[in-house]
Amino acid sequence: MPIVKPFRGVRPPKQYVEEVECRPYDVLNSEEAREEAGSNEKSLYHVIRPEINFAPGTSEHDPRVYEEAAAQFKKFQEKGWLVQDEKEQYYIYAQTMDGNTQYGLVVGAFVGDYLNGVIKKHELTRRDKEEDRMKHIRVCDANIEPVFFAYPDNSVLDELIMRYTQEAPEYDFVAPIDGFRHQLWQVSEDRDIETITSEFAKMPCLYIADGHHRSAAAALVGAEKAKNNPLHTGKEEYNYFMAVCFQASQLTILDYNRVIKDLNGMSSGQFLTALQKNFIVENKGKEEYKPKQLHEFSLYIDNNWYSLKAKSGTYNDSDPIGVLDVDISSRLILDELLGITDLRSDERIDFVGGLRGLKELKHRVDSGEMRCALALYPVTMSQIMNIADSGKIMPPKATWFEPKLRSGLVIHKLSE
Repeated sequence: MPIVKPFRGVRPPKQYVEEVECRPYDVLNSEEAREEAGSNEKSLYHVIRPEINFAPGTSEHDPRVYEEAAAQFKKFQEKGWLVQDEKEQYYIYAQTMDGNTQYGLVVGAFVGDYLNGVIKKHELTRRDKEEDRMKHIRVCDANIEPVFFAYPDNSVLDELIMRYTQEAPEYDFVAPIDGFRHQLWQVSEDRDIETITSEFAKMPCLYIADGHHRSAAAALVGAEKAKNNPLHTGKEEYNYFMAVCFQASQLTILDYNRVIKDLNGMSSGQFLTALQKNFIVENKGKEEYKPKQLHEFSLYIDNNWYSLKAKSGTYNDSDPIGVLDVDISSRLILDELLGITDLRSDERIDFVGGLRGLKELKHRVDSGEMRCALALYPVTMSQIMNIADSGKIMPPKATWFEPKLRSGLVIHKLSE
């Protein structure tokens, strides 16, 4: 049963929120962050991408960069751009994309639940990425950015959220970079705080949707602080890390597509013929073609779109991994035909989030940068939960959640 707690959020006064808030650190590179921050000294990029305060080309892993993150976080508080709430509370965070709104609860998630598997993961993490985030958490002594969780649908929490969101929000803005709306409410009534805590305690588990490295880093730093504190009681703030928890049925997962540099020595004709062993291949012409169902893929090559439907027997519906289209395409196309066996490191392949659409796939191929593109049908949240429940791991580059959580709306300090 998951343990969550309210906390005293550190956040911008209402008049500063649109200057402070920004995209998460891992969806853009240093130069993009430098450009987006511009001359805005209140941008949280100065905390989460502090290399922008150094000469272009400075490594984001330079020790000075981590020190700058802590200095900037301190500066933001001294300047009053970030202020800590007086009372421990929960927060409701709403995101609206294309007319659809999803409502998340911002909570302190229990470190022990991550370590013992009550918070379930579906991706492998890399130690170097964990260590990067651990350094950032250590120097700031805070979870600057939240992780993204899903929870089984809950009617009690849904009713509470709907009641609060009838009132005027604390924050309400449209992010200029993507046009998505973001709103935040405070849940400060003791009765409602208790309801949220008790309803989470009734759930079997929570699921990491996005932010596996941040989750691992936050939990490891919390455990590290507990080990190093001779007076540790278990009630310290570092025993928790910040998460935004959404009802699973509300979440939108977009396709996560592939672009490939070469055909492993084959001509286009040879490649299309080879595909017929495991797929029903149909030429769809020059109009963009998006997969309509599970086990169907779209291939773009030589100015034409093709439908590829996996033949019966090429996948196992009873295997939570084997049924996934990312697994089918990896096994039968990337590995068997193109010789791409490691999606994390092979430089012959790149990945394009579904928000960019098929036009981006077409552009990458038509420009000559890539030889072909493969569009996949999106993974479902139920598939992710089934895999997490089974203790298995999703293949790499399988999920793309939108909208992304904005950073800077709430921050969680590890010590008061």
